Amino acid sequence: MTSSDSPTPKLNAISIVVDDMAASLAFYRACGLDFPDDADTAPHAETTAAGGFRILFDTADSLASFGRTWSAPSGSQRISLAFECATTAEVDARYAALTTAGHVGELEPFDAFWGQRYATVKDPDGNGVDFYAALG
Repeated sequence: MTSSDSPTPKLNAISIVVDDMAASLAFYRACGLDFPDDADTAPHAETTAAGGFRILFDTADSLASFGRTWSAPSGSQRISLAFECATTAEVDARYAALTTAGHVGELEPFDAFWGQRYATVKDPDGNGVDFYAALG
């Protein structure tokens, strides 16, 4: 649509396909997101992050119920999520808490040349989840 009187769609959510809803929600709860306790066994779960952006989680079976097939991608991830932390110490603490809980650390916290403390942990489905805070 190119008409100037046509409304522009508003991006307000991202959807992530998960293998194990409970494991994924536990990971994202440790990242600071809120989900109802009964969402662990549901085929769909969602939360609203700060700023009103929604994050949706669906199992492959849930996607199949829409009348389409889904298969896991091969190769590297094509999307990652990033959480802004209030302090550089919080970046280190989130990384430590998640890796201590058994999640794979991809990038240990480091001071990046672009002026951020930065770290990456893999979620249960292998997606990179970044944590960052401004230096100084």
